[in-house]
Amino acid sequence: MASMTRTRSGTIPSMETSGHGFTDNTIIVVFGASGDLAKKKTYPALFGLYRNGYLPKDVHIIGYARTKMDEEEYHKRTTSYIKNPNNDPEVAAKIEEFKKLSSYVSGNYDDNPSFQNLARHMEAIEKGYKTRGVNRLFYLALPPSVFVPVAQHVKVCCYATNGTNRIIVEKPFGKDLQSCRELLSSLKQSWQEEETYRIDHYLGKEMVKNLLVLRFANVAMGAAWDKHSISSVQISFKEPFGTEGRGGYFDEFGIIRDILQNHLLQVLSILTMERPVSFASEDIRDEKVKVLRSIPPIKREDVLLGQYVGANGKPGYLDDDTVPKGSVCPTFAATTLWINNERWEGVPFILKAGKALNEAKVEIRVQFKDVTSGIFKDISRNELVIRIQPSEAVYLKLNTKTPGYAFRAIPTEMDLTYKRRFTDTNIPEAYEALILDAIKGDHSNFVRDDELDVAWKIFTPILHWIDGREGPRPKPSPYPYGSRGPKELDSFIEKLGYKRGTGEDYSWPTTNVSNL
Repeated sequence: MASMTRTRSGTIPSMETSGHGFTDNTIIVVFGASGDLAKKKTYPALFGLYRNGYLPKDVHIIGYARTKMDEEEYHKRTTSYIKNPNNDPEVAAKIEEFKKLSSYVSGNYDDNPSFQNLARHMEAIEKGYKTRGVNRLFYLALPPSVFVPVAQHVKVCCYATNGTNRIIVEKPFGKDLQSCRELLSSLKQSWQEEETYRIDHYLGKEMVKNLLVLRFANVAMGAAWDKHSISSVQISFKEPFGTEGRGGYFDEFGIIRDILQNHLLQVLSILTMERPVSFASEDIRDEKVKVLRSIPPIKREDVLLGQYVGANGKPGYLDDDTVPKGSVCPTFAATTLWINNERWEGVPFILKAGKALNEAKVEIRVQFKDVTSGIFKDISRNELVIRIQPSEAVYLKLNTKTPGYAFRAIPTEMDLTYKRRFTDTNIPEAYEALILDAIKGDHSNFVRDDELDVAWKIFTPILHWIDGREGPRPKPSPYPYGSRGPKELDSFIEKLGYKRGTGEDYSWPTTNVSNL
């Protein structure tokens, strides 16, 4: 019988909230309730919080969208992606309870009468509260084209004067620096910064949140965390599928806006920031902004673009009927960022993202420098790999002596795979964690306005180049569907000093995704 180890937990006293948490008298309004984001992410996350007892007492959820539908159709849509694979009667009962605390209002996004109708619906629910104060959380699961009118109408018609109001805004936050500033300015006319929660779901992922503890709670980690020990850092995002009918939306934004400028840059900022004064939200966000300000705009020579073509029976990007004919929109991008501060000067940070690649994976790969030459020859470099998804894990690649009489060094790994180490732990979905943070009033894992501004400064010049604002648009390199990316990728990375292992003596542990 396996023994269970009980470990004492350390505390983080400075991980405090920036506002009071909602404990009762709470209404959550989901705008865009009929859309894919709401049914695939928002409502399953709300159900996960409800099932585990994290939603406020007597909470009520209101769905709002233009679609005309009755309560039965609404509940069918909002629970269609809630998982109950074993038909557990307890889960089924919770789903039925969840339906009863949710209602639907249909209306437009651009006129006061629609929002006044929503306000009357909320007020009817709030009449049943035993105390006067109310809490209203507005979640905008909407395209950015309607962010501003919805935010303005909510403020005019649905803002509670006798309680606390918060608004969650989904990405994308603009398309470049200018459009981002216009969006920020428009939202600020209605909502204060402390009321606004700009959601980037990567900040809710377990391993991204874990970076703060890995870095600052381990002396051994901090000692080697600079240009003197680290040769290069790669942050990679890989999807094994293409646009699949969503080419029209994707072509408008491209892989850099979709993944690099937000998700991967967020990971980079946490990975490289200095130790905050505390883990209070503003202290963390201050340090993230500080390190991003040290990154100059990306140069064209530090960019590799690709677009997938048909292979292995799979269609190419241009074969998608929803993609504009002859589009040169990149579906793959690798960019090198440089941080001009004392800790990181000279270390290349390579951000890579692509669709229709050979696997599904998001990871951070920190490669350390070579050991001093003299007593070793052709020895592998140490690498720290933090897998964000799937199957959260941390690997530290080390050299060790081969067992037995021979005196040779071989690479092996110290392996912390979460599903093996923490067998009884349920890791929450990113949206669950972030919605809970908003309910608590914790801004730590949300994007501040000045952080957005400096992030767009880094990427806007190359985005304008790719968009054709400064001459002809660059043509991306073709790569076969299901490959690692463009053939130029290896030389792009190797010129920055990265050394790929030979693969003869060592292979990374693999994960069978079908069993996850």
